[in-house]
Amino acid sequence: MSLLGIQGERETGMDVRQGNVMAVQAISNIVKTSLGPQGLDKMLVDDIGDVTITNDGATILKLLQVDHPASKVLVELAQIQDREVGDGTTTVVILASELLKRGNQLIQNKIHPTTVISGYRYALKKAVQHIKEHLIIKKDNLDKELLKKVATTSLSSKLIGPESEFFSDIIVNAMLGVKTTSVDGSIKYPVKNVNIEKIHGKSITESRLVDGYSIRAMRGAQGMPLTVKNAKIACLDMTLGKFRLQPGVSVLINNPENLEKVRQREMDITKERCEKLIKAGANVILCTKGIDEFAIKYFVEANCIAVRRVEKSDLKRIANASGAKIIISFADEDGEEKIDSSLLGECEEVSEEAVSDYEFIFFKKCKKTTAQTILLRGANEFMLDEVERSIHDALCAVKRVLESNSLVVGGGCVEVSTSIFLEYAARTLGSREQLAVSEFAEALNVIPKQLAINAAKDATDLLTKLRYVHDKAQSPQTTPEEAEKLKNTGLDLLNGKIKNNFNAGVFEPAMSKIKSLKFATEAAITILRIDDLIRIEPEKQQNQPGRGGGQPMMMPGM
Repeated sequence: MSLLGIQGERETGMDVRQGNVMAVQAISNIVKTSLGPQGLDKMLVDDIGDVTITNDGATILKLLQVDHPASKVLVELAQIQDREVGDGTTTVVILASELLKRGNQLIQNKIHPTTVISGYRYALKKAVQHIKEHLIIKKDNLDKELLKKVATTSLSSKLIGPESEFFSDIIVNAMLGVKTTSVDGSIKYPVKNVNIEKIHGKSITESRLVDGYSIRAMRGAQGMPLTVKNAKIACLDMTLGKFRLQPGVSVLINNPENLEKVRQREMDITKERCEKLIKAGANVILCTKGIDEFAIKYFVEANCIAVRRVEKSDLKRIANASGAKIIISFADEDGEEKIDSSLLGECEEVSEEAVSDYEFIFFKKCKKTTAQTILLRGANEFMLDEVERSIHDALCAVKRVLESNSLVVGGGCVEVSTSIFLEYAARTLGSREQLAVSEFAEALNVIPKQLAINAAKDATDLLTKLRYVHDKAQSPQTTPEEAEKLKNTGLDLLNGKIKNNFNAGVFEPAMSKIKSLKFATEAAITILRIDDLIRIEPEKQQNQPGRGGGQPMMMPGM
C-alpha cells in the first residue's frame, strides 16, 4: 500500500470473497438451528452479564458484537426484515448466506461476478412473479379463524408455541381492535397502538387483553376516585410544583413582610393553574414531572385523578388516542395564563386497577383512535421478554395480512414451488445466466431442508417427496384441478411427512415471503460485488515530551 501512500492492508479477488463467505456462513450457522416450529433457543450473555434467551433471528444478531464488514450487512438485513415485515428474520439470513455461498462457487468456476449478479436478478424477478401469479391467496373478507391461523403459524416457532391457540385469539382481537382509517381512506392496523405490559407472577395462560391503553402508574393520592366516567384528559409536559423564578432572575426584597408574600404568591400561581385546569373541564391530569402535595389537594377536592411522572412515550400515545394536545406552558400569545378546553382529550372511562403487585391506570374507549393492552403474565423476566417478542412478531404477521388481504401457504411450500419453477425457467436461457438461475433455485431448498433437520426428520427423504409433488403440480400433463390441490403441499414436521398445508391452516403473510427473497438477494449481490478490501491502519500515537507523565527513555550507555 506504500505506492498509494496509504498505510494499511489490502485483500483482493478470491481471498476477499472467500473471507466474506466464511464470515456470513458463521453468522448463518448461529441462527439456522432456531428456524421453524422445532427450532432451538439461544442464550446470549452480554458484557455486563445480562442474559437473553430467544430464537428470534433479529434479536440474536442485534446482540452479537460483529466486527467483520460482510457480517454487518447480514445483521442489518435482519433488522430491515424485522422493521418492514416483523417476521421471517431467520429465514432471510439463512437464504442470503446460501445464495452467497453458491454465487461464490460459480465465481470459483470462472463465471464472472457480473453474470452471477445478472442471473440472480433475473431469478428474483421470475420468483416474485411466480409467487404473485400462482401462490398468493387473495381474500377480500378475512374471517377471524383465518387470521388466528396466521397468528398460530407465526407463534408455532416460538417459546409459546404450545399455547398458540390461546394467544392467537388475543392477538387477532387486539389487531382488529386498533383498526383505523387514514385521511386518504386506507385502513391501517398500527401495531404501536397495542401496548404490551409484562407482569411477574401466575402462568402465561392467565394473560389477558384489555380494551384500552394502560400505563403502570397510580393516582397521586388515595382520596382521588378510582374511576372517572366521560373523562377529559389534560396531558402536561411540565411540572405542577411550587412556582419558581427562572435561573438568573433574582428579586431584591427590602421589607421582611414582603418575603412571606412572595412565598405565598409562588404557591398561589400553582393553585391558579390547578383551578384553570379544573375550570376547563379536566378531570384526569397526566404530568411527565412532579405534582406537589399542596397541588394534589385541589385535584382531590375536585374529584379528579392526577398522575405524576408519566413516561413521555406513554403521554404521546395517550394524547394521540384521546385527541389531547400536549401542554408545555399555560401562557398564551398575550402572555396571560389560560387553558382552553380544546386542548383536552376525551375518553369514556379512566380507572385504576391493581394487577399483581402493580397499579395500572386504564384508558378505555378513547375518542380519536382505539388502543388495546395485552397484560402478560409469566414466571420470570426471561420468559416475559421472549413472550413479548413472540407476540410482537405475530401482531406484525396479522397486520400484514389484514392490510394486504393476501397470504401464502407455509411449511416450505412457497420455496419448493418457486425452486421447481426457476429450474424450468433456467432451461429457457441460452446464456451463462442459466447457471446462476439454477443455483438460485437450488438455494431456495435450504429453508425446507433446515426445517426438517431442526425437527429431527430425514431432510433428504422429505425434500425429495415435496419436490416430486410440486414438480407434478407444475407439469403440463397435470389437470388444473389436481394442480390446484398439489401446489399447497408442504411439510408436516410433527409427523415427519408431507401434507396439504392449506387444509391444515398453515398460513403466512405473502409480503413476508416476497420481502425475504428481495432482501436476501440484494444482500447476497451486495457482498458478491466486493472484490477488494482495504483496511486502513489506525494512526499511531506519538509520545510528545512533557505529556503523558512517563519517564523519558535513555539511550544505552548514557
